[in-house]
Amino acid sequence: MNKPGLRLLGAALIALLGIWAGLKAYSVRSAHHAYGVAVPAGTASAPNPSDSPALDSLASEAAVPHPVIPARLPEFSLKDLTGKPIKISAWSGKSLVINFWATWCAPCRREIPLLKTLAAEWAGRDLEVVGIAVDYRDKVQDFADRFKIDYPVLIGDQDALDVAAKFGMSSPAFPFTVFTDRRGEVVALFVGELHRPQVDFILSEVQDLNQDRIQLPEARRAIAEGLQALTEKRAG
Repeated sequence: MNKPGLRLLGAALIALLGIWAGLKAYSVRSAHHAYGVAVPAGTASAPNPSDSPALDSLASEAAVPHPVIPARLPEFSLKDLTGKPIKISAWSGKSLVINFWATWCAPCRREIPLLKTLAAEWAGRDLEVVGIAVDYRDKVQDFADRFKIDYPVLIGDQDALDVAAKFGMSSPAFPFTVFTDRRGEVVALFVGELHRPQVDFILSEVQDLNQDRIQLPEARRAIAEGLQALTEKRAG
């Protein structure tokens, strides 16, 4: 992608991660692009650990919907890998990294090692990684076994799409990830494949927020500006 395109991507992230102070929701009005694959739930492809990063060039052209992001984590329940219904409130009091993905999505598959690393690093602490697979149960179970996913995974088809819609993603591009603080406030919604610098920066702001070193509007503003800076750095 050329520099103007990357600047557009950075601007889009700022729009997505903008400040909502004093508002219950934030509406993104401008069209934008991000590193996500816009496809409906349905046919699953076999997991392929050797997916090429070159697929990013195609994924970056997928149109992202215009979400109205909730101020707080909505209530919902989905079944886990064993078929047991689990409420998202089971992790109440913890910051959450909620990753929406599918087995047929190459960028989603590339995120799995990073998410596993995060889950291990934060084990027993005040943050939980939760995957939400919008896919067929048997495909997800096979994938989780083959890739040894050890963080909680919830599964659904239309019900999982309904959950995505609660975050303003009624026509979702996968992957996308929601970050919340320990109070259940939505701090950021990131559309596209996560990388370590982005995750570390967002989580540093979440931790400052959890420890009352900053306020929510300041954290959201810092995340927007920080991601813009990371985008420009990659462009350079």
